[in-house]
Amino acid sequence: MALAVAPVSAQPASAIAHGEDVDAGAYRFTVLLTMTGLPTDGSGTRDSSCSGALVAPRWVITAGHCFRSAEGRRVSRTVADRTTATIGRADLSSGEGREAEVVAVRQAEGADVALAEIDPPVTDITPLRIGTAPPAVGEVVRLTGYGLTAGDGSEPAKRLQTGQFVIGPTSDSLIETSGKAPRADTSPCPHDSGGPYFRQQRDGTAVLVAVVSGGPRCPHPGPDFSARTDNLAGWIAGTISGPGSGERRLTYYGLSALVALAAVVVVLLARRRRPASRWSPRSTPSRG
Repeated sequence: MALAVAPVSAQPASAIAHGEDVDAGAYRFTVLLTMTGLPTDGSGTRDSSCSGALVAPRWVITAGHCFRSAEGRRVSRTVADRTTATIGRADLSSGEGREAEVVAVRQAEGADVALAEIDPPVTDITPLRIGTAPPAVGEVVRLTGYGLTAGDGSEPAKRLQTGQFVIGPTSDSLIETSGKAPRADTSPCPHDSGGPYFRQQRDGTAVLVAVVSGGPRCPHPGPDFSARTDNLAGWIAGTISGPGSGERRLTYYGLSALVALAAVVVVLLARRRRPASRWSPRSTPSRG
């Protein structure tokens, strides 16, 4: 079983090699995460990107290693000077879809999975459902991602790519996925990290089963390694619905609530200062 030991030599994956262009309007939950000003050793910076999927109006799921320090450690915070999420844009030269800023990060324990919180929330794109059952060996799933279409970095994707993959052996945290269509060597490449593998149900609903984690240089036949998400369903649900999530929630919501409360206090104090003879139930505005 190849998954008994984590793939030490595997490199973070990029976009899909030997995949297919995605039509406008399809798989709109797919996300491009663009990082500008990532820290590097020697106080330098670089730019990079990952893929992901919208799983709630304020949350994107991706690979945990997309958020790491200059020393390579995964961290529960934004790392780049700016991280932008582009959601629902098949053609990167178009203006379709939505853009938002990543404002917070949560790392899963023991898995190469992270949740990135975005602001403003995206409410007009249907999120990808989170599966709660592991995929079966031999099951065919689909992957979408942005990134290179060749491992040498010479062909950045200009359009969202997709391909079909066959599920192989599964461990507690990883799943082997091998290319099936359009070719046997269809495979994720650099900047596909975090891209969603999902099953498509008979009613057309897409259900997440894993995200791209790592693998050999693309393109190649044989397995890559994806991070399971079905056994993280409880953590995902708790994170996206938990209180206090988000670095800017106080700024946008807490402050506005304080202003509203202050206005109510002012009105009540003003009423208390009025002579009693000026108030009667008949003088209040109708709510009907």
